[in-house]
Amino acid sequence: MNPPCGRCKKPVYPTEKINCLDKFWHKGCFSCEVCKMALSMSNYKGFEKKPYCTMHYPKTSFTIVTDTPENKRLKQQTMLNSQALYKEDFEKNKGKGFSVVTDTPEMQRLKKTQDQISNIKYHEDFEKSKVRSDAPPPENRRDDEQPSDPRLIQPAVQPRPVAPPAGGPRYQALYSYTAAEADEVSLQEGDLILNVETIDAGWVFGFNQRTGQRGMLPANYIRPI
Repeated sequence: MNPPCGRCKKPVYPTEKINCLDKFWHKGCFSCEVCKMALSMSNYKGFEKKPYCTMHYPKTSFTIVTDTPENKRLKQQTMLNSQALYKEDFEKNKGKGFSVVTDTPEMQRLKKTQDQISNIKYHEDFEKSKVRSDAPPPENRRDDEQPSDPRLIQPAVQPRPVAPPAGGPRYQALYSYTAAEADEVSLQEGDLILNVETIDAGWVFGFNQRTGQRGMLPANYIRPI
C-alpha cells in the first residue's frame, strides 16, 4: 500500500517518492510552507516536521540553558566574583553602620574583636568610677543655700585623669585624625600613643596621652618611637 503525501495526502508512488522529516512527499509537494518554493534534499530546513526554505525558516529562541560543565564553571566563577565584591563593599563601608549583615566567618571575627574592645572599655570605665568613688563627698546642702562669708566657698575638686600603666611600646601620631565613631580616638600630629594593641588590618587600640582618651585609631597614622 502506497503511503499518503505529507502535504496533499494523496498516495505517493515509488517513482516520485521523497522520504524526509518522517513523512513521504511528492516531488512537487515538497516545498516551503510559506513561499511554496520547490525544495530538494540539499536546500531544505525542517522545523516541527515541516519543510522551509532558508529565507522563511522560523527563528527560534531558547529560554532553557543546559547545565553543562562550562555553565557550571561560569556559575561558580560568578559566585566567587560576587563574594569578592561583597567583601570589597564591606571594607569600604566598615564603621558606617548596617541594618542586616550576613553572618560570614569574616563578620564573626569582627564581632569577636568588637566584643574584646567593649570589654576593655568596660574595665577602663570601671577603674575610673572607682577613682571617683574614693574622692571626698560634697557637702550635704541644698543648691540654693550659699555661705554668707565668700571665704568659705571651696573650689570644686576635679578628678585627675587616670594615667595608663608605664612601660610598653610607645607610638607617635604622624597625622591628625578626627574620630568618626564613639569608640574612636582623635589625633593631632605629634600626639604620644601608649598601650597600642593590634585589632585588625589597618586599625589599632591605644591611649592618647594628650587627651586621656582610649579607643580605636588607624594604624597607618602612627609610628613606633
